Amino acid sequence: MNEIIQIPQRENAGIVAGEVHRFSAVEIRQRVNLVQEVMQGIMKRDTHYGTIPGTPKPTLYKPGAEVLCVTFRVAQEYEIEDLSTADMARYRVTCIGVHQTTGIKLGEGVGECSSGEEKYKWRGAICSEEFDATPENMRRIKFSKYRGAVEKKAQVRTEAADLANTVLKMACKRAMIAMTLNVTAASDIFTQDIEDLPEELREHEPHQPATNPELTAKWVDQANAAQTSEALTSVWKEGVKEIQAVKDMPAYSAFKAAVEARGKALKAAEPQAEPTADDIPEFSEVTQ
Repeated sequence: MNEIIQIPQRENAGIVAGEVHRFSAVEIRQRVNLVQEVMQGIMKRDTHYGTIPGTPKPTLYKPGAEVLCVTFRVAQEYEIEDLSTADMARYRVTCIGVHQTTGIKLGEGVGECSSGEEKYKWRGAICSEEFDATPENMRRIKFSKYRGAVEKKAQVRTEAADLANTVLKMACKRAMIAMTLNVTAASDIFTQDIEDLPEELREHEPHQPATNPELTAKWVDQANAAQTSEALTSVWKEGVKEIQAVKDMPAYSAFKAAVEARGKALKAAEPQAEPTADDIPEFSEVTQ
């Protein structure tokens, strides 16, 4: 009696090519299209991904990585390496992507996190008494710049043990996102971990688009030439519209500073009509 052998059906735009263990150009294109369709139809900006000023591609967040894993039926397995010391919690995690249907290992990503990172190493002092009672080598004054003004913050060192679980979860998150980008070939659409960098370091990223000097000069000059608050408001709206089209963050920042400075200069003559800083949206609002 002849035995009937059922050949597994080939996945369409999936992860595993069962018959020949390779993908055709059409199938790869289908996978890329599927990632883009999920991004446009399912994912939400600032929930599943976000755009960091100065970067050309959206940053993939953990919820977005989870959506892609569900889409391509990728399960996660974690290998954790504990590199902690007495003074620092540190973990290196390897996330392995496994196809849920076949059990085939598809790829992996590595992520690391430690309590020695800037955002985990320090916390704000609860009060001046706590700051004064902390040994000098365990406290500091942190200088930062916000909206053009320099701020000082009293900070003390954190306890590594209190952050161990947080650090481990962050290492797992980074590894999982890295695996997702590798397995789904979505690196051409998303970047990773830029949101984990301190803001003062983001502006030095190599992908930061260069300022258009002519565009910047055009709208800065028009802002400085405005004779009334109404004219300044009109210049602001027109300038934002043009800068939005090219998403030039440096040009926006220079233009915004010029508008705010001109608005203050006009306040003496028209105190009730000055466009305040609250009326000027952030660049993230402009580019949406």
